[in-house]
Amino acid sequence: MNRIRGIVALGFLAALPTLCSGATKQLTVKAANKLQFARANQTIELSANDLAPLGERDLEKIHVKDSTGKELVYQALDTDGDYVPDQVIFQADFGPGETKTFTIATGKKPAYTKDQFKAFGRFVRERFDDFAWENDRIAHRMYGKALETWKNEPLSSSTVDIWSKRVSRMVINDWYMLDNYHADAGEGADFYSAGSSRGCGGNGLWADERLWVSRNFVASRVLANGPLRVMFELTYEPFDVNGISVAETKRITLDAGQNLDHFQSIYQPYTRPGKPVTLTTAIGLKKVAGKQKDFSADHGWLVSWEDMETNAGKQGVAIIFAPKLFVKQTDDKLNHLIVCKVPENDAASYWAGFCWDKTGQFADHAAWKSYVDEFAQGVAAPIEVTISAE
Repeated sequence: MNRIRGIVALGFLAALPTLCSGATKQLTVKAANKLQFARANQTIELSANDLAPLGERDLEKIHVKDSTGKELVYQALDTDGDYVPDQVIFQADFGPGETKTFTIATGKKPAYTKDQFKAFGRFVRERFDDFAWENDRIAHRMYGKALETWKNEPLSSSTVDIWSKRVSRMVINDWYMLDNYHADAGEGADFYSAGSSRGCGGNGLWADERLWVSRNFVASRVLANGPLRVMFELTYEPFDVNGISVAETKRITLDAGQNLDHFQSIYQPYTRPGKPVTLTTAIGLKKVAGKQKDFSADHGWLVSWEDMETNAGKQGVAIIFAPKLFVKQTDDKLNHLIVCKVPENDAASYWAGFCWDKTGQFADHAAWKSYVDEFAQGVAAPIEVTISAE
C-alpha cells in the first residue's frame, strides 16, 4: 500500500508543472496595524496554502519586496518537523494605524550572510546539555539532563535562565567557546542565577495550592534557526502532579527585535479511563530583592523592574498571559506566580522575557511596563493580513 501511494505521489509531482502552468506571477499582501501606536519588528506569517497560487513547492524560493521594491529578508519555516517548509515569515515596522503593502514572487534560494542573522539557538552538549538561544536583543538558556549529575554543581531545574547581552550580534557560540561568560568584556554576561526558581518565565502545573515542576529536559529539536526566528522544542520526562503523571513538550519561539519569547507547554496527562484531568499552569518570575512590581489581570501581564546581581544594573522581567484564562496571582517561596487554566487541548501558551537597562532599550520601570502593555495588546490584536493574486 505504501509503495502504491508513493508511485501515485511521484506521478502527481511529475505532472505538477503542467497543472501549475497557470500559476500567478506574484501575490499582493496587505498588512494592517489596527492599534493606535507604533509597532516595530512585526512578524508577518504566510502559510503554504497562502502561497500556493504561485505554484512553487519550495518555500525557500519565495521572495518578498516592500512597496518601494526593496527585497526583504525572509525565512522559510518547518513548523511540524517533517523537513519540508510550510510557512514563510518576514518583518516590518508599522506606524499607528498604518497599512503596508508587499509583493510575493518566486526566485532563487537566498544565500544569507552571517550579519543577517538576528535569531539563533542550539543544543550545547559541551556545557552539560544546555539549550541556549538568542536574538538581537536578549539571550537565554535552559538546562539539560547532564547537569543533574555534574559532580561540581548539580542542578535539577526546568527554569529559564537569563543572559544579558548589550550587542545586537549573535554571541552564544563565542561565550561558550571562551567559557568566561560570567564576566562582562563589553558584550554583556550571565549575571543571573535562576537556580531552582522559575527564573524568567519558567512554568509548572498548579494543584493542591502548590507548584509542581518537571526536571531538566531530556531531548531537544530545532525547528527554525534564523535569520528572523528561532523555534525549538524541549521534551521532559513525566513528572508527578498531585498523584497524576504528566509529560511535557515545551515549544519556544523568539523573533528578531523582540524582548519576549513565546512559550507553549503541551501536556500529556496520564490517568485512568473515564477520569478526565483538568490542568492549571503556574508561570513564574524569580523573587528578587529591591524590585518594583506591577500586575494587570485585565491586560494580562506581570511586570517587574529589579536590581541585578553583582551590581550589573537594572533589569525588567515580564509575563504576558491570556486574561480569559487567568485564575490568580500568587507567590511561593521562590517565585511570583501567574496561575492560569490550561485549555482543553492541554496546551498552555504565554509570553515571557526581559530587558537590561545598559542596552539603552528601556531606561526605567515605566518604559518597560509600557512596552509590555503594548506587546500584550499586540498579542490580542495581531497585524491583520489579506492576500490577493495578480
